[in-house]
Amino acid sequence: MRIAATPSGETLFSTSTWKIIPALLCLASFLLACGQRPPLIRQYVIEYSPPVTPALPRIDETLEIEEFDVAQAFNTTAMVYRPSPLESATYHYSSWRVNPGYMVTDYLARDFRQAGLFKAVFSRGSTGRGRFVLDGGVEEIQELNEPDGWKAALGLTVTLLDTDRVETPEMVIFQRKYRTVRPMLAKTPQGLAEAMSGAMQQLSQEIIRDVYQAAKARTAAGKK
Repeated sequence: MRIAATPSGETLFSTSTWKIIPALLCLASFLLACGQRPPLIRQYVIEYSPPVTPALPRIDETLEIEEFDVAQAFNTTAMVYRPSPLESATYHYSSWRVNPGYMVTDYLARDFRQAGLFKAVFSRGSTGRGRFVLDGGVEEIQELNEPDGWKAALGLTVTLLDTDRVETPEMVIFQRKYRTVRPMLAKTPQGLAEAMSGAMQQLSQEIIRDVYQAAKARTAAGKK
């Protein structure tokens, strides 16, 4: 940096010095921006009342619900939406509170306990083991932007096992896919969470019904 002196003894910056001042100001602005708080990320969960199940005889066996896997395209807390076929995107400032696999597992366990159709229901984190084991995965959990409106799509795959059997083919009672698409009242993350809650309630009711019927038939067959 070259400094010139005035006749009075004062100093002046050279012309080249003034050229770097804008760059210094930009650097200062960048450093100040780095110190700002990041934008608020709103977090959502699915939330619904346990589905109503008919009063049926309780099965005197235990049920264990394994932690659900999640397809890689949805294995994230980001809220995924599909703007058009073959295109996938996520909301920038909104997300699920926890991974979809945890949400589905926890709500299924809660709903099975509420239904009271088994002697006991165990889920992830518990030490109990069940004769019947429900394993599964989240195949789809996303918003669909379609010509006739916005929709929440939820797809699950479940496998029911009987651990009283030794051979794997005999252990598998059934493996089924469940999927539903629910209309969204608003094209917002909250609208997606509300519609997804209804979707989960519907699939939970269907899974509880099918698991109960299959487990009842298996236990009845074993008594013959």
